[in-house]
Amino acid sequence: MSKVKKAQKPKSLSHGRPPVIQKPKASLTAKATRTLIRTHHRLHKALAEAVKHGDEQTAASIRAQIEEKGGLKRYQQASIQGQSSDRGGDTSKLLMDWLPKDISKAGAKLRMLEVGALSVNNVCSRSGVFDDTRIDLNSQGSGIQQQDFMERPLPTSEDEKFDIISLSLVLNYVPDASQRGEMLRRTCQFLLSEPSCALSGEQMRFFPSLFLVLPAPCVTNSRYLDEKLLTQIMKTLGYSLIERKLTAKLIYHLWHWNGLTEKARFAKSEVNPGRSRNNFSVILE
Repeated sequence: MSKVKKAQKPKSLSHGRPPVIQKPKASLTAKATRTLIRTHHRLHKALAEAVKHGDEQTAASIRAQIEEKGGLKRYQQASIQGQSSDRGGDTSKLLMDWLPKDISKAGAKLRMLEVGALSVNNVCSRSGVFDDTRIDLNSQGSGIQQQDFMERPLPTSEDEKFDIISLSLVLNYVPDASQRGEMLRRTCQFLLSEPSCALSGEQMRFFPSLFLVLPAPCVTNSRYLDEKLLTQIMKTLGYSLIERKLTAKLIYHLWHWNGLTEKARFAKSEVNPGRSRNNFSVILE
């Protein structure tokens, strides 16, 4: 086993998760929100593939379909509403439920990096536990920095690292399997080797860590990824599972990082054959 070393130059995620805008006045129904998110997710994935292979004719056709569905603006509205508290979509609530109840009594605020942030008013932000740095690809909200995580400058000191990173419904928007693996690998370079403030023994069990949330079908109904394989990939990166929850729609994981990585490669290989399964995968070079 060896310490995390300099990573390969990351790729841009500009064709991944679309940017967000402030919540408009018009609301979508819960069913319409889910349908719109699924449709645009599928179209953006297809668009990324077309661009990757230089198929401009197909890319233009897909862009036209996206505009017919209301474009990014409508997609962004659905994303924000789908994660609003009145829809039960604030995933950070479960994270706070998992953490020790006395964590708020730590000597100082823990440092969090929230990738793909949609709001400055989620449960984590209101808890008083975290000094929260929020980033998104094209944020238009105050308190959320516009930045691609894969292009964020690597830390040059411990002061620029974090106790916890949140990737809530972010990895699934990355259109390329190898970029997903690189995103997971890159999180290691932004985590502290030890908590930034004094914690008790039980509290220290939770930090440094990665809060990872995915749509459940990414691991329950994929030909190329299941929880066993995901756990093997995360172990290679130095992560061990602390908490887990599976619902009908989402799967939540909280991973503790031990600071060590293993030399291993995970290629795309079938683990769950079946015509009805999806093609979500993670490749670790």
